[in-house]
Amino acid sequence: MENQISNVERTELDNTMSKRFIWAIAYGSSIGWGAFILPGDWLLSSGTLGSTLGITIGGILMLIIAVAYGGLTTQFPVSGGEFAFSYVGFGKYVSFIASWFLALGYICVVALNASAFSLLFKFVLPDFLEVGYLYTIAGWDVYIMEVVLSSLVLILFAFISIRGSGLSGNLQFLFCLFMAIVVTILFVWSFLTGEFTLANAEPLFNSENGIWTSIILIVAVAPWMYVGFDNIPQAAEEFNFSPDKTFKLIVFGIIASIITYVLMILVTSWVYPDEQSIDGALWVTGSVVQSSMGALGMTILAMAISFGVFTGLNGFYMSSSRLLFALGRARFIPSIFMKLGKNKTPYVSVLFIMAVCLVAPWLGRTALSWIVDMSSTGVSVAFLITSLVAVKFFRQKEHYNMVYVVFGVMGALISVVFLVLLLYPGSPASLSVPSYIALGAWIILGAIFFMTQFRKINSMSKEELDYLILNKDK
Repeated sequence: MENQISNVERTELDNTMSKRFIWAIAYGSSIGWGAFILPGDWLLSSGTLGSTLGITIGGILMLIIAVAYGGLTTQFPVSGGEFAFSYVGFGKYVSFIASWFLALGYICVVALNASAFSLLFKFVLPDFLEVGYLYTIAGWDVYIMEVVLSSLVLILFAFISIRGSGLSGNLQFLFCLFMAIVVTILFVWSFLTGEFTLANAEPLFNSENGIWTSIILIVAVAPWMYVGFDNIPQAAEEFNFSPDKTFKLIVFGIIASIITYVLMILVTSWVYPDEQSIDGALWVTGSVVQSSMGALGMTILAMAISFGVFTGLNGFYMSSSRLLFALGRARFIPSIFMKLGKNKTPYVSVLFIMAVCLVAPWLGRTALSWIVDMSSTGVSVAFLITSLVAVKFFRQKEHYNMVYVVFGVMGALISVVFLVLLLYPGSPASLSVPSYIALGAWIILGAIFFMTQFRKINSMSKEELDYLILNKDK
């Protein structure tokens, strides 16, 4: 075997990521901007209790899926996460499909966070951003200034990601710590301000949708809401600690995310009898905080959402670039994606992600919902395949573990439910037509990549692929 792989180059990343940074990746990537921007939308579609139950149930389902991730990361601590897992379970072709859908999910979240940052400025400084009207998409006016702002944020965090994990890791932890403190302050403050009463939390469910649909609408986007815990396996090759700690870090990240989402829903819900009436067309949570807590509360919230956007950008630039790096290293996509800069970061992958995401600011806020649906679909495919790999791998005699098998089966069933909710036309959470179009475009792009690399992938031996993907040289 050594002769077969001796002429194959395997570029490796440095072991620089601490447990603190890895937890911050999981928590900060999951929260991002959603906990601060979307509670008003969730309350409108599902009510206070419907939203809270949907988010909590979604988090519990993610914990079940996460068991497989913890077990497989311990066995295969290499960059690529699901890419490596699916290769072990089902070979190179399924591995490419799973990884391409996951890359879709990750890159969508990078684009979402940049677009959400301009939305914050549009609320706080509308006169500053509403300059240079371009056009209207699906009822949303697009201005050149908000395109410029979102683009600058994308470029800035691409630069930070290229600079190395030391800088991005320290920033990630500090931003996450600040977010947690701010959410706690806003929650406690909500009891003392506005017209607070528990009765304001009504309606508990959307009366038109009913209890079941109200909950399902929120549960269906859980793969997008909690995508972030699976960023941890993407960085496994860079851990400076034992990969046995992976599952514990994932659990802490998901639980912290559940609490943050729920607290921000309650803050938005119970401060006023009708939070939608407080000039909330653009951003309900911002309107509630500004009206009840004044300039100080709004300043704190604005800082929190800024840091939430930053942690989302930082975390998903890291995970998506590591995924593309691993694909490039295995020659599944052009090998230029594995090129490392002087800081030992995959800078070509980062720049590619930035280039793709620079399209999003031109689409307006309405595109955010399209991107959320796309992201949930891509991530659910990866969840399904990873869960099935856990079932297959841990049933083998030499790796037998019934706990991982059982949770793998449960995770696979949950992933199928998510996909049905998103893709079945009669589902209350089914994709919109623009989401289907964008999803189709991504599939076509993946097919082009695959066809250009097919001959090279097909010509590589199992020994060479084992070495490049799993670092197995013996």
